[in-house]
Amino acid sequence: MVSIRRATVLDLMKMQDTNLHCLPENYQLKYYLYHGLSWPQLLYCAEDYSGNVVGYVLAKMEEDAKVCHGHITSLAVKRSHRKLGIATKLMKATNRAMKQCFDAEYVSLHVRESNHAAFHLYKCTLAYEEHDVEKAYYADGEDAYDMRKNFRGDEMNDVVMLEGDEAAVIEVDLTADGDGAAATKFDETPDDGGFDHLVEEKMDERNDLD
Repeated sequence: MVSIRRATVLDLMKMQDTNLHCLPENYQLKYYLYHGLSWPQLLYCAEDYSGNVVGYVLAKMEEDAKVCHGHITSLAVKRSHRKLGIATKLMKATNRAMKQCFDAEYVSLHVRESNHAAFHLYKCTLAYEEHDVEKAYYADGEDAYDMRKNFRGDEMNDVVMLEGDEAAVIEVDLTADGDGAAATKFDETPDDGGFDHLVEEKMDERNDLD
């Protein structure tokens, strides 16, 4: 069995390791920490019975946008655990948290045009729609689909979440036939330049609350 649960700071290095095994573009640990300190409600991981993180979703809220909405930064599932529905459950968990915790109107993501399995997951399984095509979005020059899912009128009743600080846990049967989404990278590796002070600010805010 695999458990889908809310990620903690202790999971961030394991999430980074999953990223390194699955994706060509990689983030430094402080970028995961920035997400974890800023939007802890939106980070979820898939953990096997041995305590290994076999998948994760990294997400955030677009704080400066005119319309409140979330954004999927990165999603990955290790090859050994694909086609089990894990990617679908990770996405549904973070989408529901965006709506419940931040009253987001929609969620956006970017995906490579060549990533047909991921595109099928978002469009056919999760009901994302193509909003635009961003030319040469990735470092190698490949275009990206800008996809969005509107939360208004979406009841999202198929994911059960727990209230409060308790982590939500969803069990995944490893024998089940699930989605076929390959590991997906939505955003380019961020420029190192602005994140040191952002992480420091978030840590200072947490210290002030202690």
